[in-house]
Amino acid sequence: MQKKRLGLFVLIAALFLVLSACSEEKEETADAEKVEHTDGTGHENMDMSSSGEIPEGLKEAENPTFEVGSKAIIESDHMAGMKGAEATIVGAYSTTVYAISYTPTNGGDKVDNHKWVIHEELIDAGDEPLAPGEEAKTDASHMEGMADATVTIDTAEDTTVYMVDFTTTDGQEVKNHKWVTESELSPVK
Repeated sequence: MQKKRLGLFVLIAALFLVLSACSEEKEETADAEKVEHTDGTGHENMDMSSSGEIPEGLKEAENPTFEVGSKAIIESDHMAGMKGAEATIVGAYSTTVYAISYTPTNGGDKVDNHKWVIHEELIDAGDEPLAPGEEAKTDASHMEGMADATVTIDTAEDTTVYMVDFTTTDGQEVKNHKWVTESELSPVK
């Protein structure tokens, strides 16, 4: 009888340890999906997926390096799990892309050098690209508190931007991610 109780006790203890380990792993995975970098670039509250809706006036790229439907490797690391992921190109557009700094409209710390917002996501910005140091409002909603925020342009570049689908290196599926620049992609080998 003592042997049966001891065996049952050992079995319950082992089961408890396995369940505890699974629970901790699940919490760590959930945290990895929510938390990007906490380096002030504003990606900690980012939902990397989007509806796929394209801003009014955005023009498709005529001869993009990466055609719609093709595959590419993401070389940027401005979000956790992104660098090294294989992406499927969903859209390719010619525009001016900006890195911006702003204070979220819902409170919180200032976000520095957020990548990326495109010219067509700025409100009443005119037809000409803005220069570093200029301010505008944005209707982009990539991040909590970004829509209707006043942003300062940190950098501006005329390039092709891509909307991509990919799975992060830690297994999170991302659809219609906005935006990846051409210089942040490389061919699949």
